[in-house]
Amino acid sequence: MPARKPWYKILYLQVLLAVAAGIVVGWLFPDWGTSLKPLGDGFIKLVKMLIGPIIFCTVVHGIASMGDLKKLGRTGLKALLYFEVVSTIALVIGLVVVNVLQPGAGLTPLGGTFHADASAADAGHSYSDKAHALSATEFVLNIIPNTLFSAFVSGDLLQVLLVAALVAFAIAGMGERGQLLLRGIEYGAQVFFGVMHIVVKAAPIGAFGAMAYTVGAHGVGTLNKLMLLMAGIYLTSGLFIILVLGSIAWWCGFSIFRLLAYLKDELFLILGTSSSEPALPGLIEKMQRLGCSKATVGLVVPTGYSFNLDGTNIYMAMAAVFLAQATNTPMTLGAQIYLLLIAMITSKGASGVTGAGFITLAATLQAVPGIPVESLALLVGIDRFMSECRALTNFIGNSVATVVLSRWEKELSPETLNRNLQLARTGNLPPA
Repeated sequence: MPARKPWYKILYLQVLLAVAAGIVVGWLFPDWGTSLKPLGDGFIKLVKMLIGPIIFCTVVHGIASMGDLKKLGRTGLKALLYFEVVSTIALVIGLVVVNVLQPGAGLTPLGGTFHADASAADAGHSYSDKAHALSATEFVLNIIPNTLFSAFVSGDLLQVLLVAALVAFAIAGMGERGQLLLRGIEYGAQVFFGVMHIVVKAAPIGAFGAMAYTVGAHGVGTLNKLMLLMAGIYLTSGLFIILVLGSIAWWCGFSIFRLLAYLKDELFLILGTSSSEPALPGLIEKMQRLGCSKATVGLVVPTGYSFNLDGTNIYMAMAAVFLAQATNTPMTLGAQIYLLLIAMITSKGASGVTGAGFITLAATLQAVPGIPVESLALLVGIDRFMSECRALTNFIGNSVATVVLSRWEKELSPETLNRNLQLARTGNLPPA
């Protein structure tokens, strides 16, 4: 049994302390906190530079070594069906909760007109302009990179996934001649994961800078006015994780809480950086260590990051109806069902777009008549505080989806899964 690390060397505790320190610095010294933004941005850029190569190596090795391409297609169809069903449940739950809580009621006097200050209104319009690029045709064309290598430059996960799949099929078609190349790609993956282990040691510094900037730039006082909406989104996301994802996990023979404990390092990393991307390499590695096949992990995780956005769906449903309430825009049941259908489409266009949650919300609002785009100004100040909730829920949803698909494909038995979770708890889980 390996020796237990001193508490101050445990990554998730380091990140948690860094987040707390960042909040204190941003609150007491806002100017200094704002100036620390490059620490968070620099760490996220370090991680992003590894995401493309890691996904490429993981997907190519997983698909090319699978042999049974029919199984690959079956897994892909199951994954897309699972994503659509669970994401729709997230949207419905968000709509129900926001109608019960009515967080936007009374923000604008009845019969009054909503007015936003100039800078906030400009921010709302800028997100609305970006949303025009989320048409179905452009979304599909954007999956195809301009060159084979530009996918790695753009950082678009779907582009990297497409290139990796094509290369994997080509290697699989080479038969024995492709095995040497496949072995080289496996070694490449080990190198990139090794670099990731080095980079992630800087996670506390990145989390400290990101949190100090968030609190310093926006101020804790920003939260007061819209606290009910924030509380509602956090509460809804928590209920979704425990009740919906927890039930799915129970049905598949494992505990959602054990899985969360296994992924605690990545969860605290997301909390500190407000983004799920820095945790992507760690998720891929940990799912493989848990017993999920490389092919399933390589297919489900990157695809889920683009299509399985449970947290973003909850946010969009609640935020859109909140803005309708705040601007006294009447929304009938039929209008809300229409909103749900639109959100199911626009949420799929968030891949590789900076500020995706806000941009997809703007795209949704444009399709729903009556809600002024300027009302997005209400959410600009608190969006950063809600992005942690979106990212955490999206990440947890994708980790559950990966295990569920592995269980459906009979790659992983409940006994093996629970034994590995127990070994991870004691620090004895071997590498993949």
